[in-house]
Amino acid sequence: MEKKITFNELRKIKDSLPDGSIRKIAEEFSVTEETVRNYFGGANYIDGKSVGIHMEPGPNGGIVLLDDTAILDRAKELIGAEAV
Repeated sequence: MEKKITFNELRKIKDSLPDGSIRKIAEEFSVTEETVRNYFGGANYIDGKSVGIHMEPGPNGGIVLLDDTAILDRAKELIGAEAV
């Protein structure tokens, strides 16, 4: 499912993840940690792959269109679990 989100919102979610979450998400989705970081706006395409995000300039860091929200949804679950 596609989703539009601002770049700043996407980075805030990444920065709110509990320690070790990037590794956990990478293992669950069978991708590298750098690929997960690329999903959240990173740009290391040597050790990570492109993950279907499209960025357009604009307010709040620009608009990001995510082709698939599975990693974003899992990140939000991990943040929610830490808050409980």
